[in-house]
Amino acid sequence: MGLPTETVYGLAANADDDAAVAQIFIAKGRPADHPLIVHVAHAGAVAHYAADIPEFAKALMQAFWPGPLTLILPRRPGVANAAAGGNPSIGVRCPSHPVAQALLTALLEVLGAGPEALPVWGLAAPSANQFGRVSPTTAAHVQGEFGDDLMILDGGACSVGIESTIIDCTRGQPVLLRPGAITPDQVWAACGLKVLSKEELSAHTAPAPKASGTLESHYAPRATVRLMTAKDLQTAFKLLGHEAPGKEARPSIAVYGRTVVAKASAHVLYRRMPDDAASTAQQLFAVLRDFDAQGVKLIWIETLPDDPLWDGVRDRLQRAAC
Repeated sequence: MGLPTETVYGLAANADDDAAVAQIFIAKGRPADHPLIVHVAHAGAVAHYAADIPEFAKALMQAFWPGPLTLILPRRPGVANAAAGGNPSIGVRCPSHPVAQALLTALLEVLGAGPEALPVWGLAAPSANQFGRVSPTTAAHVQGEFGDDLMILDGGACSVGIESTIIDCTRGQPVLLRPGAITPDQVWAACGLKVLSKEELSAHTAPAPKASGTLESHYAPRATVRLMTAKDLQTAFKLLGHEAPGKEARPSIAVYGRTVVAKASAHVLYRRMPDDAASTAQQLFAVLRDFDAQGVKLIWIETLPDDPLWDGVRDRLQRAAC
């Protein structure tokens, strides 16, 4: 099932049904040991999946759920093994999208089901795209990935547009595994503990637990992505010169940036990046997908401002460019 959330659309199945979850891995072409995020209706459902939940994790649930924050917690033995990729930890979040909330609440309450039916405590739902590719932010994106046979709940365009912030809560202190709309400073303010980076812990502890969307190369369009400074973009446009349109109808290069540049070539497609991080995040994946649909071979993207608010977008672009 295609499930809308405020971040991106997910490919959802009962997190406690290992056979159903296995079909997600097959459909996406995703390694079976790369864990999925389990989506729940509210914080009360977390105890089904996690044990020994630290107090600071509970504070984060209180502050940010429903919302774009995933917490990595110690997994209860024997629960959601496939969704967790066989790992001893599990990622859990509570989405704020009204369609996701309505479905999760109905499944948990087993509305209209017989007395022998069991509630669905949560849905494993990674992004509804082929593994490593650009995440979907509309129902049409999901249909383009998996065709008409997949049931998709159309909840409109996603309001956040990039995947959730992931915080590891298995170390006694919050550790940032993936940046997103919720910043480390916001997490610190909510739980009273400084958020550490993976690098800050790597020299002293075991490797961070595996988590969704943290591979070095990810979120990649078919076209090659290059990150460039505004100065480098201007130089590249000058080198292109002013070519006359040829027989090829489609542009070969796309540019996404805040700097306004003259259209130096008939083979260049330009899209202006918003000046704020939230708007850029909301449209980023749709822009990359549109560039692919236009058939470009190369995407030039202007480097982002050195501001923590841009870290989520920066993370996605750095992985797309790997």
